[in-house]
Amino acid sequence: MTMDEHVLNVLKADNPWLTGRAVGPWLRRPLPSDYVARTLRLGLGERVQLVVGPRQAGKSTLVWHTLAERGRPVLFINCEEPSLRAWLRSPALFVNDLERFLPNVPQVFFEEAQHLDEAGLLLKGIHDRRPDLTVFVTGSSSFHLEAATRESLAGRADRHLLLPFSLAELALPNSGLLPVVRDSEAVHLADRMACMGGYPSVHRSPQPELELARLVEAFVLRDASDRFRIQHVGAFRKIMELAAGQVGQLCNLSEWAAIAGISRDTVRDYLQILEDTHIVRLIRPFVGGHRAEITGAPKPYFLDNGFRNRLAGGFAPLGPRPDRGQLLENLVFSELAKTINPLLDSVRFWRSKAGAEVDFIVEHAGRILPIEVKSTVAAPRMTRSMRSFIDAYKPPLFIVATPSGTGDISVSGTEVRVVPVHALGDSVRQFVD
Repeated sequence: MTMDEHVLNVLKADNPWLTGRAVGPWLRRPLPSDYVARTLRLGLGERVQLVVGPRQAGKSTLVWHTLAERGRPVLFINCEEPSLRAWLRSPALFVNDLERFLPNVPQVFFEEAQHLDEAGLLLKGIHDRRPDLTVFVTGSSSFHLEAATRESLAGRADRHLLLPFSLAELALPNSGLLPVVRDSEAVHLADRMACMGGYPSVHRSPQPELELARLVEAFVLRDASDRFRIQHVGAFRKIMELAAGQVGQLCNLSEWAAIAGISRDTVRDYLQILEDTHIVRLIRPFVGGHRAEITGAPKPYFLDNGFRNRLAGGFAPLGPRPDRGQLLENLVFSELAKTINPLLDSVRFWRSKAGAEVDFIVEHAGRILPIEVKSTVAAPRMTRSMRSFIDAYKPPLFIVATPSGTGDISVSGTEVRVVPVHALGDSVRQFVD
């Protein structure tokens, strides 16, 4: 299907600059007045810029901010629009129409590209025919995991994973404060993130609990039941609740299957969906070759504490909560996920058969960074587990993440550094850079 009058009218409605309106105000229109700068930066070269992530993580906002900084016209294409989906079935015809009717368009923004039947082939064809055209694409969490899309865009796209706000991003407006005030504000921010998480809509809402309820229901009803065609939605929700209640504990899939009334294989499938959609991560054991290490069950963590608390635990303040340790541990994991490069780095946990444990092991370029989370300790104190890991692997640095407090000691040539949770990202970035 080539561009007809209806398609052209839809494009004009979504792109008022085509009818003579000023470009700058239109580019800035989707941006919130309190825009939070993201650490993720999009490239402007000849590769397709593909941004994926969970729903409402801010993917479109990031692209609009990038476009507003450039200040150049862009053809915005909402892939949920039925008439545009029909038009976008052929990359050759799309490029031909672009050159005939809109020859001066320097860049294109495809929003929600997962709604296209052959998005990967379309983007491949556009890139191959017009490598000079700057292309931005947003898609659902699992969009780039689909085999056809992955294969089509190999070598043609930069894939960016955008997760909810990190502590570092939300702390930037306070960077000019006096250190003592800034640190106090950062501790309060970490406490709030441990309870409410970092989704942009939740962060800005005067009713964050209600916003989280809507977010979870939208995921269960739209993504789980509609997109993934899950038949037993109640069982799927139960698996989410079990994962939320057992954050940081070893998964027993057979036990979960019995509780939810489904097979073990179905539990595994549901957990894979939760991973693909960036709701949950299952982290595996770190095994460095020692016989006394476990190699079995993974541990579940959520990419956002607020999402987890909507499913289990509630939103009571962090201080007196019985699951305080779990929340801080999950918050540390989510900060690690937002800091490392998932293509180059990994996060695991370590546990010996004798019961010694270290919460997280970050692996980067053949090096390891062990991290232990303590919910109350503010000064470095060696535990048997920490010493066991240091004796076995002799890492140059061992981080103890706490709600507040700093300090360091040296043990057998390893620096044991106490880092407040709100500053953990800086230490991890230094390790992976």
